[in-house]
Amino acid sequence: MIRCIAIDDEQLVRELLEDNIRQVPFLQLVKTCRNAMEALEVLQQEQIDLIFLDIQMPRLNGLQLLQSLQQPPMVILVTAYEQYALQGFNLQVVDYLLKPFSFERFLKACNRASELFRLRKPVAAEDHSFFVHVEYTQVKILTADINYIEGLKDYIKIHLAGNAKPVLTRMTMKAMEEKLPAGAFIRTHKSYLVAVKKITAVKRDLVCIGNIEIPVSEFYKENVNRMLQS
Repeated sequence: MIRCIAIDDEQLVRELLEDNIRQVPFLQLVKTCRNAMEALEVLQQEQIDLIFLDIQMPRLNGLQLLQSLQQPPMVILVTAYEQYALQGFNLQVVDYLLKPFSFERFLKACNRASELFRLRKPVAAEDHSFFVHVEYTQVKILTADINYIEGLKDYIKIHLAGNAKPVLTRMTMKAMEEKLPAGAFIRTHKSYLVAVKKITAVKRDLVCIGNIEIPVSEFYKENVNRMLQS
């Protein structure tokens, strides 16, 4: 779960954020705050992974709050003012929501935060394993042996180091992601999950594992950029 707080001086916006957050299954709302000073108290007492942060607030605005934090959590800016977008992204915020925003747009920002959260979490893939159904057999897969995973409609191919032939099993990519340790794999394309430790090079629209080239779609380029910055 991603532990989050929402900071906004407008009660209606706080209520909207609270309602939206409660609809996202991987978010846990710790507190809503009316201003930056309230938020600072929470940040000193609680482990917070994500802040939904308004900019225009009295006394200390959102950007000033963000700049005051030595090790800030992930931040999604929530504001009615478009002119702060560049400054926000220079502070490496996850996303920038312009009021009013739809739930669909809100969820997209949350999904970006979730991907970044996975990348930032410690990787513990070495001893991790799971079983998949192959024909009439349950086959054990060591996560550390996986180079990448390829989705094919209702099936996936698990490409393993040292195996010329991939393991083919009936499963969705979403179900596969749930079996993998957080942070160990990166989504580069709707049809590809790649082991972060196995990536040897990154090109414009590709990541490489030795001589193997795996596509990076436009939608998932940001995941790769975050990996390079981490």
